[in-house]
Parts: sequence; C-alpha cells; structure tokens
Amino acid sequence: MRLYNLFPLLSGKFKDWIPHLQRAADLGFDCVFVNPIQYPGCSGSLYSVSDYFRLNPLFVDDASPLDPSAQFQQVAAEAEKLGLRLIVDLVVNHCAFDSDLVREHPEWFLCKDGRIVHPFCKEGEKKVVWKDLAQFDHKHTRDSEGLFSLVRHVVEFLIRLGFKGFRCDAAYQVPHSFWRRLITETRREHAGILFLAETLGCSPALTIQTAGAGFDYIFNSAKWWDFQSPWLLEQYALARAETNSISFPESHDTRRLADELAGNLDGLKQRCFFSAFFSAGVMIPIGFEFGFRKKLHVVQTRAADWEQTHLDLTGFIRQVNHAKAEHPVFQEDAPTAILPADNPNILFLWKGSLRAQQEALIILNKDIWNKQHFFTPNLYHHVQAQGPLTDISPEYPLDYLPTPYEYDLRPGQGIVLVTRKGRK
Repeated sequence: MRLYNLFPLLSGKFKDWIPHLQRAADLGFDCVFVNPIQYPGCSGSLYSVSDYFRLNPLFVDDASPLDPSAQFQQVAAEAEKLGLRLIVDLVVNHCAFDSDLVREHPEWFLCKDGRIVHPFCKEGEKKVVWKDLAQFDHKHTRDSEGLFSLVRHVVEFLIRLGFKGFRCDAAYQVPHSFWRRLITETRREHAGILFLAETLGCSPALTIQTAGAGFDYIFNSAKWWDFQSPWLLEQYALARAETNSISFPESHDTRRLADELAGNLDGLKQRCFFSAFFSAGVMIPIGFEFGFRKKLHVVQTRAADWEQTHLDLTGFIRQVNHAKAEHPVFQEDAPTAILPADNPNILFLWKGSLRAQQEALIILNKDIWNKQHFFTPNLYHHVQAQGPLTDISPEYPLDYLPTPYEYDLRPGQGIVLVTRKGRK
C-alpha cells in the first residue's frame, strides 16, 4: 500500500480534488486516504462528526446542479480511472457532543455521575479533554445492536459514495469483538474492502490484539525512531505476526517534517526513503512532496493555506514508489534485522521476504548534514541468495557492486539492494 493523504480542508471543494488525485497517481501512489468528510458539530473539527449521513458543506459546490453525494461520487469515479483506491476515516469511538445522537440515544454513550463523558488524551503530564466530543460506550451499552447497526449503516453509506476502505480512528478504543464482526459482515457484502487500524499511542499488547480483529494494516511508529534503539524492531516483530504495517515520515497529527528540519531536503528524503522501505505500507500527507511547513489543522486549515516553496521531492518520491511497487520484499512486513556496520552513523538493515523468497539490504546515512563512509568486505555475506544483488536506489544507483564494497554516502542518503525475485 502506497498511501497519499488528501487532507480535505487543504484541498477545498470536491471539484478541486481532481488535480491532487492526478498528482498522487503520477507519483506512484495506489491509495488515497481522506480524513472525515461528514457533517461536523459546532466545533467544526473534521473528527467531531455530528451527522454521519450528510457531507461537510465546506467541500460542497453550491453552484453545482448535483447533490453533495453525487458531487463526491464524481471524484470517486475519477480516482478509479486513475487506479486509485479511496480510503476514508471511520470515526466511531466518539461523535460530536452536539450530535442528535446524544439526545436520541443517550444509552449509546459513556456516562459518569450522570454526565456524558468527553474523550481525552495525555500529553506528558497534561490531560487534554476534547469537550466537543461524546464518547460512545461500545463495551457496556445496553443497546449494543443499535449502536452496531448505526456503524454498519455508516459503512454502507461511505461505500456507496465510492470508498473502498477505512482507516479506523483510535481503533484500540473500540472492542476487538466489535471490529471483527464489522469487518466480517462488511466483507461478506463487499469483497476486498480494506480496514486499517490507527493504533498509535497504545501498548504493543493492545496493538496486537486490535490487529488480530482482521485489519489489513496498522500504523507503526517508525517516524519517531532514532535508527538505533531496539523498540521499533521489537514492536515490528510482534505485530507482523498479525498483519502488515504502514510507516510515515509525518502525518496530519504531527508537526511538518520540513518545519522540524528547517527545510533540510536531505532529511526529508531520508525519512521518506526509510518509511517506504521499512514496512509493507507507506503514507505521506499532501504537501510533503513540496516541503510544506504549516501544520495541518482539523478545524482551521483551508485551501488558502497552500504553500509556495522552493522544495520539490516529486521525482524522488516517484522513484521510491516505483522501487517499492516492483519488489515484493517491500510489500510485506518481512523479517528485518540490523546488521553490524563499521560506522555508527550508518544504519545497515537486512530484510527477507517469506512470500517471494527475495532479500534486501538497506544502507542509510543517519546523518542528514554530513557525508558518512560505509565499508563491508563482501555484500553477499549478508544474504542467503545465490543470485546477484541489484542496486535499485532512487538516487545514484550503481550498475556494478564491487567486492569489497565501500561508499561515501551523501547526507541522509539511502541505498537499497535487492536479490532476484523468487517464486511466490
């Protein structure tokens, strides 16, 4: 899965999404993830859904003779022509506090001391409460069938619009059994519908339990890895037994990477490279390809926030996506290990596909400011395959791999080598 996040508030009306879809397809993405497009509550947040069966008027062209659903279906048809699968956020752990559902079905919501509970999160020692949201009580509601039926109807509504998959927001906050039933029943009617679990911030054990409900992908925490601590590969090894994962260099929830790195192009390429080749899936949000610095905001962002920059990663991203699409070792969460390197500023990884009998070596300069030297006596000592290794790096690939192998990697540069594809 090569996933492009089209953030709707930055993209404008549905009719204005077409150029963004065309660019995503040209860059080699095969899926487009869209944040919620349903009618919001009074806060205006995309993630505070008030009416699940109406579309956000910010995206609707009032001058069009088509109704809102038909306007979006035109977008979905264009995406299909471009070979893109549309995936949308499914927000069913909470809804807007001012939604009619709160008044009509109070039994569906978590209550404490007679009051409906607002969801919250911890930011360090600080507790952040989202007062515009009401927490569904999936575990203890006395009308579990009614609440489940609501979600099934929401899923059907979104599928009729043209969506082919769902990113399930804060999936770990909803019971495993609920997801298993929803996924099973949906696929019984609609074969091939994808389900992605957003599990960031929960424990590894809860992540694995959630993934086991039938999700096709979860999102991993590769963005925050320092290229040496053991935790990422430990979590990756535990979760890969259940499902595949998606890496990303930034998301709509994080600070823009170009802002973090003060516009360092080598750093942007480094994180894009690593995200794509580390796990089965990769995602970038709209604007990453141009080094946007302004953080996406679920209430305030508008199309006028589109930035004019001097950065352009489109050629690099296109090459990365092409390499990922062509080699099956990068289309699964394959067994992965850190190999010893002569230089501590170099990350040296081995990956081995179980499905396609293909191996890969990844050599990455951790330093985005300076060149770093890498040396190994023989690259073939690090793979089991008998056949040749091929350099498929997005930049500066070598036609010939010498023995011994040494290379001065440019700042943040990544090298990727693969063995010949085996039989599946």
